[in-house]
Amino acid sequence: MFRGIQYGILVLLLLCVSCVKQQQSSTTNSQLSTFSADSAYAYIEAQVAFGPRVPGTLEHSLCGDWLVAQLQRHGAQVQQQTGTMINYAGQQQPIRNITALIEGSSLPAILLCAHWDCRPWSDEEEDYDQRFQPVLGANDGASGVGVILEIVRQLASLKAQGQAIPTVQVVFFDCEDMGTPTHYTGQERPDTWCLGSQLWAKEYKLSTLNSQHSTLNIQYGILLDMVGDPLATFPREYFSMQYAQGYVEKLWRTAARLGYGRYFVRNTTYYPITDDHYYINTIAGIPCLDVIDYKEDTNTGFSSWWHTQRDDMQNINLQTLQAVGQTVITTICSR
Repeated sequence: MFRGIQYGILVLLLLCVSCVKQQQSSTTNSQLSTFSADSAYAYIEAQVAFGPRVPGTLEHSLCGDWLVAQLQRHGAQVQQQTGTMINYAGQQQPIRNITALIEGSSLPAILLCAHWDCRPWSDEEEDYDQRFQPVLGANDGASGVGVILEIVRQLASLKAQGQAIPTVQVVFFDCEDMGTPTHYTGQERPDTWCLGSQLWAKEYKLSTLNSQHSTLNIQYGILLDMVGDPLATFPREYFSMQYAQGYVEKLWRTAARLGYGRYFVRNTTYYPITDDHYYINTIAGIPCLDVIDYKEDTNTGFSSWWHTQRDDMQNINLQTLQAVGQTVITTICSR
């Protein structure tokens, strides 16, 4: 009888320990998925306040300096990759990629990336005269950067609290939106979009082939592009499925589990989109997926205000930012 009581007490104690461990695990998972849409919105608003971040302008330079300062403020190891690529007109286009390493407790690293430049022309404006004005780029550029900055802030906070975080390589690509304008009548050249990611991918590939240089091993990448639209839908994009299907499935399953299935559409694969992830996949050899808003009911496949003067803060939505940011940080912290 006494032994039976002892055994029963022991079982109860083990169950209590198990429950405490489960609660601790649940708390940790909850902390790891923390994301503030308000903070991401503020990061986007701050970028837009500089004006259009067109390469070669003062606004572009000042915003770049601000991005570096924000990353350093959160303890990231920041480097700037500069160089040139041939643009649509056959000229050498200066490029300023901003990279940051967040050291975590696990390797290989995960790549989080977005472009930070703005398109110099509003190609899709109905008013012809406005087509030569630069795009403000609240959604097309600043939204992806804002979400990543908030993820960096959250990771820094978790690390300071002694939590385990993944190692993350951040890259803000320049000159993504410098592709051939519709008014150009000169010789058509290939690969005029995504110049910054082409430069970065080429240098990454070269460094992996050169044994004299240590290169950070990157497991996979997530590209964020146009992630602030109030009516955003993120289908599984063709190149993402071709090169990074397993990681696509993981992120989209995470979104569904978190209740964001209406944003992350799983039942179809949409057309191939030439975005930064294409060159990360094909040149750098890193499996990379693209979280990009795609519309079936517009002529361009994107929002009606894409590459127009209306790409401003009125089209940035807190609920969309929360869905994207929480899905991404939960995914990268749950491996």
